[in-house]
Amino acid sequence: MDFPLAFLFCFLAIPVFGDNTSSKPRSCSDVRQFYSGKGFSLSGVPQTEISGEHLRVCSQGYTCCTSDMEDGLASLSKREFEALVKEAGRSLQASLNSQYKNFDGYFLELLNGSERSVQSFLSVYGSLYSQNAHIFQDLYGELRRYQRGASVNLEETFNDLWARLLERAFKASHPQYVIGDEYLECVAKQAETLRPFGDVPRDLKLKASRAIIAARSFVQGLTVAGEVVRKVSQVPLSPECVRAIMKLMYCPHCRMMASVRPCTNYCRNVMKGCLANQADLDTEWQNLVDALLQVTSRFAGETSVDVLINSIPLRISEAMLTMQENNEVFSSKVFQACGSPRLAATHSSRSEEPRKRANAAADSKPHLTLTVSVKLEKLVSDVTSKLREMQQYWVQLPNALCNDRVTAGVANEDKCWNGMGKARYLPEVMGDGLASQINNPEVEIDITKPDMTIRQQIMALKIMTNRLNSAFNGNDVDFQDATDDVSGSGSGMCSDELCARSPRVIVPNTDRPNVYAYPAENEMVHSTGSRIHPRIALLLLPLATLSLWR
Repeated sequence: MDFPLAFLFCFLAIPVFGDNTSSKPRSCSDVRQFYSGKGFSLSGVPQTEISGEHLRVCSQGYTCCTSDMEDGLASLSKREFEALVKEAGRSLQASLNSQYKNFDGYFLELLNGSERSVQSFLSVYGSLYSQNAHIFQDLYGELRRYQRGASVNLEETFNDLWARLLERAFKASHPQYVIGDEYLECVAKQAETLRPFGDVPRDLKLKASRAIIAARSFVQGLTVAGEVVRKVSQVPLSPECVRAIMKLMYCPHCRMMASVRPCTNYCRNVMKGCLANQADLDTEWQNLVDALLQVTSRFAGETSVDVLINSIPLRISEAMLTMQENNEVFSSKVFQACGSPRLAATHSSRSEEPRKRANAAADSKPHLTLTVSVKLEKLVSDVTSKLREMQQYWVQLPNALCNDRVTAGVANEDKCWNGMGKARYLPEVMGDGLASQINNPEVEIDITKPDMTIRQQIMALKIMTNRLNSAFNGNDVDFQDATDDVSGSGSGMCSDELCARSPRVIVPNTDRPNVYAYPAENEMVHSTGSRIHPRIALLLLPLATLSLWR
């Protein structure tokens, strides 16, 4: 993944000048030039070295820095490092947003194309279709609303489709009768056991719902991930971290050792300390990525979302043909159970159109070859690669910021800036996360006081992961925006074009009427493969475009 971070290290592009070991006070001309180049006034900047007893961050040897210079460089360190972390987050967020747009657009495109196919599949039914086209329009309208995040009960939506079709089909088959609402209620009760549409309603509802639930959960998982990155990347540095970054980056200037790069392990301890809270996202971030990767398995094979959505017109056509073929038997049993409805005042003999249309439908039943599209396969391949690359982002960020182009590297462990001078850095490197920083020699951290913004985002990741796991098993859940659920004050809305459109989804109605008494639908779908594990190698933050020390 190409994260353009290197250019943000411009504050590290330090002019090279060697150490002067002469006993005479050294000239501060290079430091003055550097300090002025950063936009500071040279007023009060010494011309030659002075005693450093006044320094509060850098070591108190001979120096070219005053207290005001130290304060200015500390503030500069804070701004530049926060901008660096934010830009890294923006790059990751942009990648997630791009994937979100690709998949969300594709799923809506699928629904639109499936709706267009309805007319060609169902036109053979003549007036039965043309006079009731709004039923199918309503179906696809509800599916689009669901995909956009509205409170839509998919089971109820499909049940309503078949209930309305049954009502229209039964009336069309018996134009000589006056069929009221009470009689239609009786017809619906008989349909629970007689199943005039065959097994299609149950099969389509089960499979299509699971595919659509997976599609929506996937795009919302990408949205939540992007929002978490945005919020975490804006967390400000603590005062202790400001001092540590200043000491790492700018104290060599004050000591006239700007050409000496930081020791690698020294840099890592500073970054692990300053990004300790962010590293605590790692477990839940990896769980979220695993859940997203797991859901992508729903986009392949016979249960793929595009196969099932494209099959809706064909399955409806099959159901209507079954209804036409079974019409006489079904009507006979309805009349036995519900009685004969009242004849219309002026009635015609029983229409032959349903029978004729049934024969026409049987003779010209359309066929459709349903396979996973090349476009969806490409989308899945691309997002799988991107997700695996970003899976260890939070724990790899400190190491990425201490790249060999930033630090002295392993070959120069004895000739690097260790925070005090040009020598080997002896302390061990701390682990990842807040709890591991209790003995960090470079950053003073109270491990009992975690950053609350980041803790909230950890909870947001947990919530979204649970929802994705439920969706993988075909279960609809409350898709409230997880980042807003736990973020406390603030709207959580994005402030720039990189933020994905985060659909607002409300708790679906769980009081679902049973129009048709099909067998229980509590089968759970389980993954048959092993859990997807990420590649260990992280392709984050390439810093090949710019040498940080010149």
